Amino acid sequence: MTANDCAYTKKNYFLVLKNKKINNFDILEEIIKRFSSHGYYFDKTAFVAYDNSADIIFALNDGLENYENIFIYCPDSMQSTLKSYICEHLSAQFDDLNLLRIEQKLVFLLLESNDLYKCVDYFCSKLDEKYGLTYSKAYVKTIGAPVSKINAAVTQAKEICEGLSINVNEIYSDCTIELVYDNTVSKSLFDSAYRQIISGLQDYLYAVEDVSLAERFVDLLKLRRMKISLAESFTGGGIAKRLVDISGVSEVYLEGLNTYSNQAKSRRLGVEEFTLRTYGAVSKETAYEMARGLFDTGDCNVCLATTGIAGPKSDNTKKPVGLVYIAVGVDSEINVYEFNLKGLRKQITETAINLALFLAFKTLK
Repeated sequence: MTANDCAYTKKNYFLVLKNKKINNFDILEEIIKRFSSHGYYFDKTAFVAYDNSADIIFALNDGLENYENIFIYCPDSMQSTLKSYICEHLSAQFDDLNLLRIEQKLVFLLLESNDLYKCVDYFCSKLDEKYGLTYSKAYVKTIGAPVSKINAAVTQAKEICEGLSINVNEIYSDCTIELVYDNTVSKSLFDSAYRQIISGLQDYLYAVEDVSLAERFVDLLKLRRMKISLAESFTGGGIAKRLVDISGVSEVYLEGLNTYSNQAKSRRLGVEEFTLRTYGAVSKETAYEMARGLFDTGDCNVCLATTGIAGPKSDNTKKPVGLVYIAVGVDSEINVYEFNLKGLRKQITETAINLALFLAFKTLK
């Protein structure tokens, strides 16, 4: 999701020339996010099939006549034709980085084969020069914060500092709130707005810089000089993958067990047959015993255990899809948390991984 009311928008137009048979907009979403991270947004975004010359000319003329800055995303094969038309229309030439400037109008051409992030950064630097702006950024990162609380915190921050742009991006309950402000914004007002967001989301906060939850957790384990072991069932090694992606994790990561079946839970972790028969594999009792098994058989002083139903179908116990238990242990003290998550299989699994790491982070902190 995105929350923004940008005071810096300067009539920006984004024209996308696309294959009408392929509707993959992921890269375009990433381009738009990249622009927003620099404080620039689009008044209008137009999508035109690249084989419809009449619509292309109409859309180009709309941008060239009515907007200060025009951004065009197109296949490489159209580069020569588009450049010729625009150059003739404006009596100007593109530079080597596909930027055309005529008086106060800027035209930017993004090609499919280019390093698009690098191009966006370059184009935004030219916009900064044009408007005499320098930007600063700050971050607030949370896990599991309700949308209502995020929206309330963002709204209150904007009321405090009207010139502030705020981008909110959430995936699998991991939310990055990016605050962008330029040199015309009062630093004291920005600081007040920043504190407002942090205060409103304190219970869900894990960082006030642009780092991942796994990085923060590994750093905390190193600081505490502790080692962690994992026992994962439905998350299938996802927590372990997050941790081992972090450089230097070998200092704190002892082992990870993917005990997917009941037999593995019993043989590798000592989960009682009585527990599995009576309460089931997806239960707070089983999650607790999985964590206890890590403490009893290993040399860790922090542990995480997960068990749940990711779907798309439930198991034969009639427990609902999305039922998740996460056990967090520190120095042999174990707490079990229950969640009822919504969504498809991947969403449930990835959200549970984030929640598990966050619960361990908060417990250890």
